[in-house]
Amino acid sequence: MPASYDNYDYPGYWKDRSYEHKSEILAVRNLLEKIPYIGTLADIGGGFGRLVNAYRHRVKKVYLIDPSARLLAKAKKDLVAIHKIVYLQSSLEKILEKDIPTKFDVVVMVRVLHHITDIDNAFEVLSKIIVKNGYLIMEFANKNHWKAVLTNFLHGNFTFPLDIFSIDRRSTRSKKKNTIAFLNHHPDIISNKLQQKGFVVIDKLSVSNLRTGFLKKLLPQESLLNLEKKLQKPLAKVNFGPSIFILAKKVSY
Repeated sequence: MPASYDNYDYPGYWKDRSYEHKSEILAVRNLLEKIPYIGTLADIGGGFGRLVNAYRHRVKKVYLIDPSARLLAKAKKDLVAIHKIVYLQSSLEKILEKDIPTKFDVVVMVRVLHHITDIDNAFEVLSKIIVKNGYLIMEFANKNHWKAVLTNFLHGNFTFPLDIFSIDRRSTRSKKKNTIAFLNHHPDIISNKLQQKGFVVIDKLSVSNLRTGFLKKLLPQESLLNLEKKLQKPLAKVNFGPSIFILAKKVSY
């Protein structure tokens, strides 16, 4: 059965999103600095290897894992000179069915959780494939970002920040066509789910904080990224941005 991204131009999606891409690279590198040792790293949902340059010099072996054969084929072609990468076609939900010879010191999972409807099972799998005292760098689409909170307040929904349930951002038409899920999650729910599966949150970053057409036209990208780098940590305290990155350590379970 073909994966959703086999029929979608995902590399093309990023051509006009250089600021968002570089913001995520900044976040991954920042969180990696807090991890003392990385032998094996799994990039789950790694696609065509978009984030490889953020971690390649820190690890001994990389498992680039994605359900899309098309994206993995592109990664193999583009990253042929990097010999430490193992390519594995799988989704997170099915990874335990694969012949993986080791648990991982670090798992990176960016722009994946919003496609997963059963997040309890997702965290269960992550707990099983990460070594004790290993780390998880995970991104999720933030339900409580500043624009969503402001919009709901303007419509009189003053309890919106307290609503812990995830929101499916698909249109009614997309839901009827049964397209892949796109869920925004409440940050408190994600933190609680991680704790239930034996993880402790070490750090949190708010990412793509300046993602507006107005600012992109007003300021050079270098200036935007300099501001982004300074804002990711302080704005995480109020869950400001559309993406939240978490560094969690597996301490039990």
